[in-house]
Amino acid sequence: MKTLQWAALGAAAAIALTACSSSEEPQASPTPSETPAVAEFPAGSTMAALADAGTITIGTKFDQPLFGLMSPGGTPEGFDVEIGKMIAGELGIDPGNIKWVETVSANREPFIESGTVDMVVATYTINDKRKEKVSFAGPYYNAGQALMTLSSTNDITTPDDLAGKNVCSVEGSTPAANIAENYPEANLVLFGAYTDCLEPLRNGEVDAVTTDNVILAGYVAESNGEFKVVGEPFTEEPYGIGLALDDTEFRMWINDVLEASFADGRWLAAWQATAGTVLPDPAVPTIDRY
Repeated sequence: MKTLQWAALGAAAAIALTACSSSEEPQASPTPSETPAVAEFPAGSTMAALADAGTITIGTKFDQPLFGLMSPGGTPEGFDVEIGKMIAGELGIDPGNIKWVETVSANREPFIESGTVDMVVATYTINDKRKEKVSFAGPYYNAGQALMTLSSTNDITTPDDLAGKNVCSVEGSTPAANIAENYPEANLVLFGAYTDCLEPLRNGEVDAVTTDNVILAGYVAESNGEFKVVGEPFTEEPYGIGLALDDTEFRMWINDVLEASFADGRWLAAWQATAGTVLPDPAVPTIDRY
């Protein structure tokens, strides 16, 4: 009888332990997907090819604070870079699978035409002359040409003051073309990148640097009071995303992505995390669906 009682007690204890263990064990929960679901793209489209490859090559600038600047960690950062990441994300491509290619003003069209890059996001002004070689999605931002001088300079406030002055800009840029065409009395000094203009400005070899106001604002912010932007912007520079000339389908899709980002706050969040640390929030641009 004692043997039976101990056996019964043992069985009851085992059942109790099993029940307790079962009730306390956490239930497995489904693992959320790390990459959002990506829409299916038309067969043969650039979107489908990039999504299938899982990688994209984006041209941007590496020397422009706030928009495209190479970080100490070896990857570019800025507003242009965030726009590129957002478009890649809509293709299901993680930031780590983006190949960034340094793209200066003079090689933006050649890089697109040769297929060196899939797209260019590099303070790239939309204009009719460039549309003969490439197409543009956007604009995603509206800038304007301006002037930067030493903080001690007081005799330059408008482009009309540039007569007889040495003005630095970049080969292949719309600001340089504008000065050459509309202010021929200025002595235009051209380099491959805007950072090449900074030392000549410091040492007096040039009197002013001209490019878009937002680019100059980045250099001023990093100059410890050495430089200043003078006067008001004197052109309109709508920034677009450069693509292959005949890829209308890809252009229209990117336009859809941009408009969605305007509406859901991603565009403004990208601005505020980058250029918006120095500059005020911009007006939402209107997409040009030409």
